[in-house]
Amino acid sequence: MSLELYPHNRRAYGAALALMQSSGKAAVIHPTGTGKSYIGFELAQEHSHSRVLWLTPSEYIVRTQLENLLRTSGWQPDNITFLTYAKLMSLDEPALKALRPGWIVLDEFHRCGAEKWGEGVQRLLQAWPGVPLLGLSATNLRYLDNQRDMAQELFEGNIASQMNLGEAIVRGILPAPLYVASVYGYRRQLEVWQGRLQKIADPNRREQGEKYLEALRRALEKSQGLREIFARYIPARAGKYLCFCSGREQMKEMIRASSDWFSSVDPAPHLYRVYSEDPDASEDFRAFKEDESDHLKLLFCIDMLNEGIHVSDIDGVVMFRPTVSPVIYKQQLGRALAAGSKKTPVVFDVVNNFESLYSISAIQEEMQTAVQRLYREGRGGEIVTDQFQIRENVQGWRQLFEKLGESLAPGWERYYQAACRYRRQQGHLHVPKRYKTEEGLSLGVWLATQRAVRSGRAEGHLSEEQIRRLDELGMEWENRLEQAFERGYAQALNYYRQYGNLNVPARYVTGDGFALGRWITNCRQQKAAGTGGVMSPERVRRLEEIGMVWKPFSLRWEQNYLAAARYYAQNGDLEVPPEYVAPDGLALGRWVAKQRALYGGTAQGAALTPEQIARLEKIGMRWESSADRQWVKNYGAARQYYLQHGNLKLPAAYKTPEGLALGKWVRRQRYALANPQKSNCRLTPERLKGLAEIGIA
Repeated sequence: MSLELYPHNRRAYGAALALMQSSGKAAVIHPTGTGKSYIGFELAQEHSHSRVLWLTPSEYIVRTQLENLLRTSGWQPDNITFLTYAKLMSLDEPALKALRPGWIVLDEFHRCGAEKWGEGVQRLLQAWPGVPLLGLSATNLRYLDNQRDMAQELFEGNIASQMNLGEAIVRGILPAPLYVASVYGYRRQLEVWQGRLQKIADPNRREQGEKYLEALRRALEKSQGLREIFARYIPARAGKYLCFCSGREQMKEMIRASSDWFSSVDPAPHLYRVYSEDPDASEDFRAFKEDESDHLKLLFCIDMLNEGIHVSDIDGVVMFRPTVSPVIYKQQLGRALAAGSKKTPVVFDVVNNFESLYSISAIQEEMQTAVQRLYREGRGGEIVTDQFQIRENVQGWRQLFEKLGESLAPGWERYYQAACRYRRQQGHLHVPKRYKTEEGLSLGVWLATQRAVRSGRAEGHLSEEQIRRLDELGMEWENRLEQAFERGYAQALNYYRQYGNLNVPARYVTGDGFALGRWITNCRQQKAAGTGGVMSPERVRRLEEIGMVWKPFSLRWEQNYLAAARYYAQNGDLEVPPEYVAPDGLALGRWVAKQRALYGGTAQGAALTPEQIARLEKIGMRWESSADRQWVKNYGAARQYYLQHGNLKLPAAYKTPEGLALGKWVRRQRYALANPQKSNCRLTPERLKGLAEIGIA
């Protein structure tokens, strides 16, 4: 039985399989809801005679995945060993060896960055170093862990397929939701701000802040409450909704308020709750899934359904949330989205602070970027939608809130509020260094200072909370020069993966318009000029790992060396005929002969470096002349015959199974020994000793 993969997963599987066969590693980074676990199941089905070791964050995720697999395909794999990362930590060396995997799947592989889980994974990979490795995750980055890139750490950048949430919606892989944003509990926040205003000594600042606060209060009082919002946007009373809370206390508060908030939809909604990290252990969770009544069904949970778990027939999600990381935000949003769904899911983004309201713009920006790229690549036909419906009950409040925040905030907080406002207006934090806000704040300089402080290039301290808040705004911690290098390196890496080298023509431009040839030339010039700050030892190392040759004149040598390495791999030696031409048109025979001549000092040209000599010897280069190499080859055959038969009494016409005319060669050696002046056979003292050892004297 063959699995019916969605086209995007079929392409990802093919690319992953090719990468695993060539490099041993492949990562697939697709958003929540796109069915990426089926890529791992396809691997298991196509290699049913091999054992697949599948690592997962929790047993419940596995059970849910297998239930979905059975429901959609009727197939249950019997060649997969499922193991949680926590269980893996406890296995000793004999237990690791007993696993004997033919393939390894790291599900939600970004979780392998956790200290203890990561140690367990590394021990497994050390125990089974040659086993192909497949990674599946919605993200490769650990946002609250210094943006660690786990695709780079675990898979050396071998990404078979990568897609973000915005692109999945644009291409119609995931349905475009109806997105409704609102706030709750704002009165308490207004009271806090009122207290802060009273403590401001500057009367002008205090007066300005009170003006913004009063305008914000009036706007909020006129707005719709959550009761009206839910009544307006929940399309059917019998729907199922996941309600995400940040903790037990907030969950209790939201459940208490739900009798009022949802009463206009259903006076008696069915309320369920999940506390455990294993939702399957909860009777409420099972009852929620099985509830087919005509009542509104609400499942309140504490981030437990963020990762790897899908509940079928979900009509939407309600995110009761403070500011959270982009990973959790997208996971919660993705709970309402599923590949192949015909519904228009409703997403209620209900926050208790105004800073969280920027999050949806990040998804919109992803969509815009995806649309532009698809058109640029001639793939406009894949675009299903370039936008989705957004209903903002808070529209018009943001500017008031931002201005109020800026008037209230001293020091770091004031600049942060200005950064929030810039991000809201521009959709990014690419702030020019000389940029100043209307109030005169040097926002560009401040952001550059935050980068310098975090990297240790400037004095100061950033707390984890401050770093997290800037991360959520889309802060890029590298400066512009570093970003430019990383963009170029990414293009160079793609070229290397495609062609196996960095022999990039000077005028070469990539498909998306990047002048890679010029970038490579600039890197060489910067290294030659000794500009260490630009071409640091770390950057030199990274480029050399993907085939960078710093001196252009050695490019031809490298090309021929690669051809020689291929010849050696196919034939087991470098006995290349002088007239031999490689498939790519290189005159390899003449080149190999010249290397020998350069080594012996009988040809003009730059002498071979010790490194070049060592590299050639590694692929079977022998420096003797062809006549000397032929003598050694014949002597080896004669010695083997002598050891087998005890003599060299051969007929003159005798040939070895390999076709060597050994009878004639033995006669020539005897003639040379008897007539040294007449023979042109060169018998050195070493050769004379060797011949005596096999009875020719």
